Amino acid sequence: MEYIKAELENLDDVFCIVQNTIRTIYPKYYPKEVVDFFCELHNRENIAKDIENGIVGILLVDKQIIGTGSHDGNHITRVYVLPEFQGKGYGSFIMQSLEDDISSKYDTVALDASLPASHLYECRGYYTVKHEKCLVENDAVLVYEVMEKEL
Repeated sequence: MEYIKAELENLDDVFCIVQNTIRTIYPKYYPKEVVDFFCELHNRENIAKDIENGIVGILLVDKQIIGTGSHDGNHITRVYVLPEFQGKGYGSFIMQSLEDDISSKYDTVALDASLPASHLYECRGYYTVKHEKCLVENDAVLVYEVMEKEL
């Protein structure tokens, strides 16, 4: 298992991991409009820009890219593991890699937690700073947690 910086040549893999995970997992927690909102937020253009800015990592297991993570400063912005690889510690490995990188410059780390991920973050010592919601298409409501952790 290896967590390394993503290159533009990894864009298709990262995009597919993010979109596949959102489309598979999020409908269990959110209405279609919220799922569509997440897919648009994590579109190919935004992921490419983050890769170019050097803030995206990829998790390799047996030379296959199965997960991704990103952070901007001390804010973790995108952590996804392919659904068939979830529950095996890969998300925690990505989180630890991100936290290790962030801890070299910051004393705290922050993230916006979707409903499917908030339990993982709580188990890692994150606490909810505030509950947020925003309206998306057709007045559907996106609910998420703003969480922090001391490093």
